[in-house]
Amino acid sequence: MNNRLSIIIITLNEQDNIKDCLESVKWADEIIIVDAHSKDQTIQIAKDYTNKIFIKEWQGYANTRNYALQLVNNEWVLFIDADERVTSELKEEIIKSISKKDSELVGYMIPRRSYFLGKWIKYCGWYPNYVTRLFKKGYGVYNNLNVHEQLIIHGKLGKLKNDLLHYTDRNLYHYFHKFNSYTSLAVEDLMMLQKKFSYKNLLLNPVFTFFKMYFIKLGFLDGIHGLILCVLSSFYVFVKYAKLWEKSINYKEK
Repeated sequence: MNNRLSIIIITLNEQDNIKDCLESVKWADEIIIVDAHSKDQTIQIAKDYTNKIFIKEWQGYANTRNYALQLVNNEWVLFIDADERVTSELKEEIIKSISKKDSELVGYMIPRRSYFLGKWIKYCGWYPNYVTRLFKKGYGVYNNLNVHEQLIIHGKLGKLKNDLLHYTDRNLYHYFHKFNSYTSLAVEDLMMLQKKFSYKNLLLNPVFTFFKMYFIKLGFLDGIHGLILCVLSSFYVFVKYAKLWEKSINYKEK
């Protein structure tokens, strides 16, 4: 089992992404896909790359990822989303890193290069955007947040140098398709953390988000793409707290 790598991919209607994703990781020792009952060709495409495809009712990102970890047969695990790609340079670095003997490291953070509306976003606080995805089985577990769930690693982490490519939101239709769901899930997280609605959060947090991303994080250097991203990100924050207000009103009425 030593130095062997398992890839985990969580999918739902990813026929436009899954082939390129799987092509980028077909060198791995094991590929595990947990699918939430896709209605498109995701499963059919994936069968060309692995027979370890598990269909499971959706129970949230964190729970699904933790379930997938139980299916792994190798020592090392790499989580990758369907809209992400492992470059040949990153592949070689991963293989070299997990082959090190007597290393104290149990996981690695990977720099992620994200593309928004077809453009690599270098600023806005989006790059290098290190994500912890590569780790030893038994040393990591996901927390119970609904959005932006985090992998908790029990041990020492290292950093890789080569980028993981992330092709997020190829168009605005795709962005807003996720928008409503993600803001609602974010509200559930706020309520779970017992966060209460305040006008301060509703009015000031969106403004601060835009100012931070566009000016402090130099989003204006990303041109029109950066401007659109910063505006949409601030609107995301506004809608999240508006939905929190709506939830609080509903609870009072009940």
